[in-house]
Amino acid sequence: MPDRLLSLLRDLPQTGEALGAQLGVGRVTVHGLARRLAEQGVPVVVSRQGYALSPGTPAPGLVVPAGPYGQALRYLGTTTSTQDEVRRWADDPEQPAPHGAVVVAERQTAGRGRRGRSWETTGGTLVFSVLLRGGRGGQPLTLPELALLPLAAGVAVQRAAGVGGLKWPNDLLTPDGRKLAGILLEADLRGEEARRAVLGIGINVGAAPDGAAHLHEFWPTLTRAHLLGDLLRELQRWLTASPDEILGGWRAASLTLGRSVRLQTPGGPLDGVATDLDAHGSLLVTTPQGLRTVSAGDVQLIGDLPAP
Repeated sequence: MPDRLLSLLRDLPQTGEALGAQLGVGRVTVHGLARRLAEQGVPVVVSRQGYALSPGTPAPGLVVPAGPYGQALRYLGTTTSTQDEVRRWADDPEQPAPHGAVVVAERQTAGRGRRGRSWETTGGTLVFSVLLRGGRGGQPLTLPELALLPLAAGVAVQRAAGVGGLKWPNDLLTPDGRKLAGILLEADLRGEEARRAVLGIGINVGAAPDGAAHLHEFWPTLTRAHLLGDLLRELQRWLTASPDEILGGWRAASLTLGRSVRLQTPGGPLDGVATDLDAHGSLLVTTPQGLRTVSAGDVQLIGDLPAP
């Protein structure tokens, strides 16, 4: 029942009587349902005028979709992980999620980032996942396509945020090097291809963990709903771009290339200068021993970032 009330709420208040009539319950029950939603993390605003969602909440009806991205959108208060929710929706035998389906949540109890790290969700964070079914022409995603998806998503996030630059492979940083956003791609591999992938994105909009940054430092009036709509449009653009366009867009937004870096790779630590990306999105690093190609690893930028 709380989910049914949530589907009716918008950013303008509606009376308890009006909402109750749609649900077939009384206004006292509506009040109890609203309280349960608030306990789940949903920003419900209760006033003399009635019940509403806090302005800018990224819920259905308040977010403008772009092509297939966001046409199907589920908004949750608390969940384990939006990645897990998208998978469950995709596997629904009666109404499976279509390509571009989006799940947004206020809180994650088991959110995760790259390499199994926890993905902290605070109030004011935009956390969502997108289902990607197949590559060009609806064919399964190939390994080269999968390798470029996080880079394409990084460019989309940087364009939508309008500030900062990209640290390889998929973090958005402020000009002074604090983290604004992160990206996680998980794919269901079958040999050399994937039937689907789930793209997770977390952006600090109005709040951030210690040591990180949030977008309200730069755009105080930005709402999560507006940002999500802009980002869905950018994802539509960049997830269908050619490899050359993706690599060019990433290079233009990079805070990594030309910098001294220290990488933690599966083969051990590596120090050098980040020189370029190869055709598959791997990082080319010039070391005292020669040019190395790094396809997976964590980057630490060494020295001051260039002036914005």
